[in-house]
Amino acid sequence: ICAHSSEGSMGIIINKKIDYDLYPDLLEQLGINNNKNKNIFIRYGGPVESGRGFVLHSDDIIKKESLTIDKGIALTNTEEFYNDISAGKGPKNSILALGYAGWEAGQLESEIMQNSWMSLSVEHQFLFDSEVSQKWNQAYKIIGINPLNLSSISGRA
Repeated sequence: ICAHSSEGSMGIIINKKIDYDLYPDLLEQLGINNNKNKNIFIRYGGPVESGRGFVLHSDDIIKKESLTIDKGIALTNTEEFYNDISAGKGPKNSILALGYAGWEAGQLESEIMQNSWMSLSVEHQFLFDSEVSQKWNQAYKIIGINPLNLSSISGRA
């Protein structure tokens, strides 16, 4: 979750990898040089505005347009920021997300009350590692749950 207010919420999906091979011109179109030495990952950020890029990144570089999410994490989506990344002046860690997930006012709270979400605090390494296929297992491990013990039926206690 990147932003939450009485008007709604927005977040970035971090566990849906987009392969460079599927979008060979994507980084070039955004003005980002695809240099394998740079620590930038491409992700499907969500179904809202999926043609728009958002950079979820470490806060070692912050622009006036950046949205600070938490200590050490920010979100920026300006052309200048893409130029900085391309020039090697970008943040230490970044995820280029195409699109975002959005909820209208009260929707996320309702989903949480229906036990549709598990929330947890994570270290920055969790967000910015390349182990996309292991995110769910890592999250379960962090909160101490064996997913094999979960039921597909939920209730309220």
